[in-house]
Amino acid sequence: MNTADLGLPVDVPSTALFTDQYEFTMVQAALRGGTAERRSVFEVFTRRLPEGRRYGVVAGTGRLLDAVENFRFDAGVLGFLRERRIVDEPTLAWLSSYRFSGDIWGYPEGEVYFPGSPLLRVEGSFAECVLLETVILSILNHDSAIAAAASRMSSAAGGRRLIEMGARRTHELAAVASARAAYVGGFDSTSDLAAGFRYSIPTVGTSAHAFTLLHDSERDAFRAQVDSLGRGTTLLVDTYDVAEAVRTAVGIAGPGLGAVRIDSGDLLLVAHRVRQQLDELGARDTRITVTSDLDEYAIASLAAAPVDAYGVGTQLVTGSGHPTCSMVYKLVARATSASGPLVPVAKKSLGAKTSLGGRKWAARRADAEGVAEAEVVGTGPVPEVLVARQLLVPLVQGGEIVAREPLDAARDRHIAARAALPLSATQLSRGEPVLPTEYV
Repeated sequence: MNTADLGLPVDVPSTALFTDQYEFTMVQAALRGGTAERRSVFEVFTRRLPEGRRYGVVAGTGRLLDAVENFRFDAGVLGFLRERRIVDEPTLAWLSSYRFSGDIWGYPEGEVYFPGSPLLRVEGSFAECVLLETVILSILNHDSAIAAAASRMSSAAGGRRLIEMGARRTHELAAVASARAAYVGGFDSTSDLAAGFRYSIPTVGTSAHAFTLLHDSERDAFRAQVDSLGRGTTLLVDTYDVAEAVRTAVGIAGPGLGAVRIDSGDLLLVAHRVRQQLDELGARDTRITVTSDLDEYAIASLAAAPVDAYGVGTQLVTGSGHPTCSMVYKLVARATSASGPLVPVAKKSLGAKTSLGGRKWAARRADAEGVAEAEVVGTGPVPEVLVARQLLVPLVQGGEIVAREPLDAARDRHIAARAALPLSATQLSRGEPVLPTEYV
């Protein structure tokens, strides 16, 4: 069943208006000036990582491919552009048959990246490529920011389970994308059912404090939940007195109680006390989940606590202080015709907004032990020793999507990519990118 059949706002019939107006006015001027069909190469990269971050994470590639495929101009969209006089009639006629027919190469989803990494390369005519700028950046900047935060939290968790639960802290559509990106970055499940439905991410959830407060006593609330959801459920034990709640929970569910959740207080201290109490009551297999405004630093501070899972909301869906990756989409090469040879082009600017022209490749050089030691970016022939370590893969060829994959593939790829970095990559202290970017 398609999500549109249920009326869920997680699919759209067209992504063509997820675009800044100047993309359209550039196309109009290029059509009129005879340059619209010039062969062009655009690249996505970031000049720097968010302050203190050691690596970035590519996420949103699967959503990007859907967006490119759905970039169509139906009658309603064309009518809007005509009514607002965004573009002229010849441009509307050109847009009416728009289909991206070029090629897209990129770092595969879940891969890590560094300043200057050519994360995405879009090739085709100027007009068809420039229209995709805003939607591509919107997806990659958002999803990669969430995935990077998720990756840091995953490293800090040290193998303990992570639950994404930030839907109530962000836009309803961003919540679905955030859950997906968090899963790529290492989270295990989400509380957001739309994300579970759209992307088959495992979903979890039991009860909030409101359910306990609804009942005449905590015992009544726990009894109702266990009767409904079984002894393997998770009982929230910090509505009133934690010690009394744990005693009541085990008394009702028995030693087979699945888990208890702690959502307030000194989590380190309370977790130790609850673990001891559960063990004394014979509930040695009952797990402990903690929530309450966690971020990667709070998770790391609980490394010595007897915690089995973390639930993270606000800090995750806001990128833990860095909600964007500052990626840009720049023209790096163009021809003087639809099929002529490419000429490198680049903006010349004072300050930090310079860019490097030319169609680029990227490879990750490793040392004798297989640990990554440099991100190598070049525009000429690829050195023989790096041919097998190239990072860009074909995503779209001749307008056809060629790289769709299960979300778990991106998740597994990220785990492997992160493991191949120097150990300092997972340090939470501020520092420079863990790999230098070398241009050849």
